[in-house]
Amino acid sequence: MHPARLPFVILLAVLALAPAWVMPVHAQENARQEAARRAAALKSLPEDAAKRFFGTQTSAAPLAARAIGFYSRGCLAGASALPVDGETWQVMRTSRNRNWGHPALIAFLERLSARVPEINGWPGLLVGDISQPRGGPMLTGHASHQVGLDADVWLTPMPSRRLSLAERDEISATNVVAGDWNDVDPTAWTKAHTALIRAVAKEPAVERVFVNPAIKKALCREAGRDRAWLATVRPTYGHNYHFHIRLACPPGEADCRPQAPPPKDDGCGKELAWWFSDEARHPKPTRPAPPLTLDDLPAACRSVLVAQ
Repeated sequence: MHPARLPFVILLAVLALAPAWVMPVHAQENARQEAARRAAALKSLPEDAAKRFFGTQTSAAPLAARAIGFYSRGCLAGASALPVDGETWQVMRTSRNRNWGHPALIAFLERLSARVPEINGWPGLLVGDISQPRGGPMLTGHASHQVGLDADVWLTPMPSRRLSLAERDEISATNVVAGDWNDVDPTAWTKAHTALIRAVAKEPAVERVFVNPAIKKALCREAGRDRAWLATVRPTYGHNYHFHIRLACPPGEADCRPQAPPPKDDGCGKELAWWFSDEARHPKPTRPAPPLTLDDLPAACRSVLVAQ
């Protein structure tokens, strides 16, 4: 086994002993922890890893805006940055420089945040990771978020005051899932969470909303008769501190590869029950796939990298 990959195998084995939903914890790392993991990643990654090239870019490619490839295997040309401060949003973990996205997503987040006070009474949104300046694989964290159409929104309301940049790199989001991972925490979960996720899932441009299985259970219970939007809300690992918005490929962008439509049912039956099974909570350890190389990405991503 290559020694550079040994830490990841050990990490996977350790995580397999805990409930699987605990696995993705990177969203809560503070700036010091993130910097340490980035440095470790750079030391351990093969020289041809695409993460090296895209994870060290600091500015957008000055090209026409387009999402290139698939959400977990692609890149982003002509990205726009979500300003770190807006009247109804604040960007978190600003030191990561991951507040870049396809202009369609940035405009969507700005419109959505403006509606939040009306949707659920929050002052606005705390926005987590979107994408890197040129998209592509990240040095740390997400497998997706590569084409500028994914965004994480914290399950914590924006405070009425402006957080300092230091606070945004240090404070933790709210974990809304109970300690046994069987349901939401009634002391943290509110009707405002349901209202916000419902509103996002009903947006025509939204392809998926990813949440923790316990959150999906709560949404199924609280949806009432209006249930069509639940098909868009998909359970997945982690996502107990934030929910993940994924937009569909923008119209006319042939280089963007769409995701297959979700099942048409509400997903509240057998599919959801599986996530509470022992098989789901304690999956068998598998050897991690090698990191993507530039050859694994669409050819156009090379042009995105070198654009000046």
